[in-house]
Amino acid sequence: MDQQSAPVPALPPHVLIFPFPAQGHVSSMLKLAELLCLGNLHVTMLVSEYIHSRLLRHTHVHSHFARYPGFCFRTISDGLPEDHPRAGERVREFFASLKSVTRPLLREMMIDTNCFGTETRRPVTCIIADGTMSFAGDIAIEREIPLIYFRTASACNFWALFCLPELIEADEIPLKGNGMDLPVKSVPGMEDFLRRRDLPSFCRVDDVNNLQILKAESRKTLQAQALIKNTFDELEGPVLSQIRAHCPNLFSIGPLHAHLKARLASDPMFSSTYSSSFWEEDQSCVTWLDSQPSKSVIYVSFGSITIVTRDQLMEFWYGLVNSGQRFLWVMRPDSIVDKDMESQIPVELVEGTRERGYMVDWAPQEEVLAHPAVGGFLTHSGWNSTLESIVSGVPMICWPYFADQTINSRFVSEVWKLGFDMKDTCDRVTIEKKIIDLMNVKKDEFQERANQMAKLAKRAVSKGGSSYCNLDYLINYIESMIK
Repeated sequence: MDQQSAPVPALPPHVLIFPFPAQGHVSSMLKLAELLCLGNLHVTMLVSEYIHSRLLRHTHVHSHFARYPGFCFRTISDGLPEDHPRAGERVREFFASLKSVTRPLLREMMIDTNCFGTETRRPVTCIIADGTMSFAGDIAIEREIPLIYFRTASACNFWALFCLPELIEADEIPLKGNGMDLPVKSVPGMEDFLRRRDLPSFCRVDDVNNLQILKAESRKTLQAQALIKNTFDELEGPVLSQIRAHCPNLFSIGPLHAHLKARLASDPMFSSTYSSSFWEEDQSCVTWLDSQPSKSVIYVSFGSITIVTRDQLMEFWYGLVNSGQRFLWVMRPDSIVDKDMESQIPVELVEGTRERGYMVDWAPQEEVLAHPAVGGFLTHSGWNSTLESIVSGVPMICWPYFADQTINSRFVSEVWKLGFDMKDTCDRVTIEKKIIDLMNVKKDEFQERANQMAKLAKRAVSKGGSSYCNLDYLINYIESMIK
């Protein structure tokens, strides 16, 4: 009798992850990619050529992911020249180019590569697309590939945008005149604290016709089989409940950076992490922090996209120096409108910074926020920064710039009680007072609350926690797609 050949092991599911090409989006989706690799899935990470080149230049991401044989990078053009800033007001050009250039390239790529299938990996089982890249979802639907959207911003931001039709119907947007502090009643669950100025910045338009695309994009989430959120139930539970009424397959698996560390820590073979920064991180700031007293430093960073004017910069600088607090300030070279700043800095700011401050172009933010010398964070309220601050137990002063940041800052101050919301204000007196209040006057109050929330975040990503279990459910859900 002929001996039967051994059965060929079934190939695992193959996930295509496609992030919006910006720092916060790519960072969180890379962490998701590694978590799925730890769950023994095959993952193709599709990033723009521009992003890929920056990752190669400033990180060890390729050598880090080499430990996962089921992972690979693929690149695609974002249609913009290398020297395009991809920040500030010109972000609009970025979106337009993705739609006109990247969309047809992705469609062609899916055809030419047999949906990224090879001899050792099956064609894509499902696509996890950034929620802002609905054209990727359209292509998934065209090719009858299961679609999961990953909304990298906060749940509160997504829910407010999802309610745009109701906001427009109630005439709560467009925002008009001096009504910015009027309460918003058309976002269920937020009636008691949300003001019009707290709505996502995209709502700040004079004509509702300018919101039609955004309204359609938000509701397109319903086309997906599931939704992933980088948050945890103990932080945004009431909002997540509202969203689940429309998107039952909602997997809240954050904070992703802490979740990944927790999973890696359980396996000595995979104990190291990596930076996914698009800029070179200046480690000298950590050495400077080592010499500072406990909880004495306020860390200042406005993220990867914020652009400030010279006047705004001066107000922040005077506020910091006049507060008398030690400060570590990240000032990206491309973040200031005026390129001739160095020749115009008043001597009192130079001396005050030399005495109590330290400035860098870019910092290893997770390491900085976890440093015992850091007692506060002056932030733009980007979602990754907010989560990193929460996990580290660092109270915040929020100065939101755009997008989800305006609603995140309201939740920080009014719902989670983790600091101050300073939106639509930029004067040195206010900045000085908020820093003194955060670091001295109300220090104990905010620190106690921040410590409590940090414990909840770490519990959520520990074995048996809400996010830990939700990730296992997500992996099982993806595996079910090939059975």
